[in-house]
Amino acid sequence: MITVLGWDIGGANTKVAFIKTENGKVTEFRTALEYFPFWKRDTQQLCTMISKLKAELAGSNRLDCVAVTITAELSDAYRTKRDGVNHILDCAAQVFVGTQIMVLDTDAVLRSVDSAKAEPLKVAGANWAATGWMASQFISDCVVVDVGSTSTSIIPVVDGKVAAAGKTDLDKLSNGELVYTGSLRTNVAATINSVPLRGGVVRVSSELFAQSGDVHLVLGNISAADYTAETADGHGKTRSDALARLARVVCADTDMLTEQEIVQIASNVYSKQVEQIAEGINQVYSRLKANAKTVVPVVVTGLGKDFLARKAAEKTGIKQILNMVELMHNAVSMASPAVGVAFMAATKLEGRSLKWTQ
Repeated sequence: MITVLGWDIGGANTKVAFIKTENGKVTEFRTALEYFPFWKRDTQQLCTMISKLKAELAGSNRLDCVAVTITAELSDAYRTKRDGVNHILDCAAQVFVGTQIMVLDTDAVLRSVDSAKAEPLKVAGANWAATGWMASQFISDCVVVDVGSTSTSIIPVVDGKVAAAGKTDLDKLSNGELVYTGSLRTNVAATINSVPLRGGVVRVSSELFAQSGDVHLVLGNISAADYTAETADGHGKTRSDALARLARVVCADTDMLTEQEIVQIASNVYSKQVEQIAEGINQVYSRLKANAKTVVPVVVTGLGKDFLARKAAEKTGIKQILNMVELMHNAVSMASPAVGVAFMAATKLEGRSLKWTQ
């Protein structure tokens, strides 16, 4: 029997997956999410948060391994990525004393803590490799589109292996494998410069008045419960709250604009997000399609799997689109990197491929 906790420690959200395996099969599985904005919290609170989630998910279970992937090193809580990686891994080591800790790198390989600290840029921002690796266990050739709260990872898988052209966020932003738009936290002003309104075109304010979570709440793509990030104004997560925030994007309010006009603004932001993700998919997919012998499907996952990832794939003309939950468990899509790194560690410890029985 193998018991593993997988961690995806992001700058805004930390996600954890608990996996128990026996005789090559996953027999127990659960996930949890904690909103933890590094830029607003004392970094010393990280150990407390990790301890809390450990107790919540693992309880009294003895852990054979803790597997970690990190993106929070990019947070401006840290001066450099090296500082972030070292601090986060120090906290993990403090909480999990006596338990083996493995750290995912950008080659989809699990390393020791010492090895990760020696080459911090090899493990920085590597969570996409966990998602890609997990998909590769079920489909040998595909493009995975993972739309989270903040950004979108587009991950090519070829011959059963992650085949990303970029290893750093910088490289991935240039080649289409990373698109910085997401389901909840994207500033509307970073998505659009202007919107059509009342027969003309209105420029938008560059303030953080509203974010993508407001767009998708107003359009019915998410529920208030899905809106796990804090709001731009610190107010509520009702539809009327979101409408008020979106009105401010054009320096107006709900007395000045009708609900239909605000919904029109939301629809324009939504269309632009789909377009941006579709551009990234086209960049990545075109590289694979040139050498592929068969049709390469797109696998969608993350909070925005249906209303952003699937819509973007459809916009590019791709017909074969699979949902990650069809391959595994319905909770996987909300914490794909955490599940992926836990699944990878459990596979390594079992010494064989695992079957998903949940």
